[in-house]
Amino acid sequence: MKVILKQDIKGVGKKDQIINASDGYARNFLFPKNMAVEANTENISKLKAKQDSNTFKKSQEKEEAKKIANKISEITLKILVKSGENGKIFGGVSTKEISEVLEKEYKIKVDKKKIELKETIKTLGARKIDIKLYEGVIANLKINVISEN
Repeated sequence: MKVILKQDIKGVGKKDQIINASDGYARNFLFPKNMAVEANTENISKLKAKQDSNTFKKSQEKEEAKKIANKISEITLKILVKSGENGKIFGGVSTKEISEVLEKEYKIKVDKKKIELKETIKTLGARKIDIKLYEGVIANLKINVISEN
């Protein structure tokens, strides 16, 4: 019997996947626990509509991420920090600070977890960092760390 899974089931399949299950397994386990529905034409058409909707939504999100990536690529972010005489920064510039300055000055909200910084910035100067906005969309942000003294 063909069924559409409503949730991930270990060893059986993923959510929204159409699988072949034995009649007894489907009727006695999957259906009563509301883990699957029968793969009839009505349910299959609902599944297709849902998948089309998700595909459209993902394409819209990716387009939005590309627009933001283009904006970010044109920006040179200036971050003022306190530093010593040899160019060492007191503390460091973290992804949280970069995210906050980007939002405050340019009104671009980026989650700090999406900023790819191997370690906190501890020296003055210019550098480029990557921001992973969406799957396959990476923005290059230029940062200039300047001493405020």
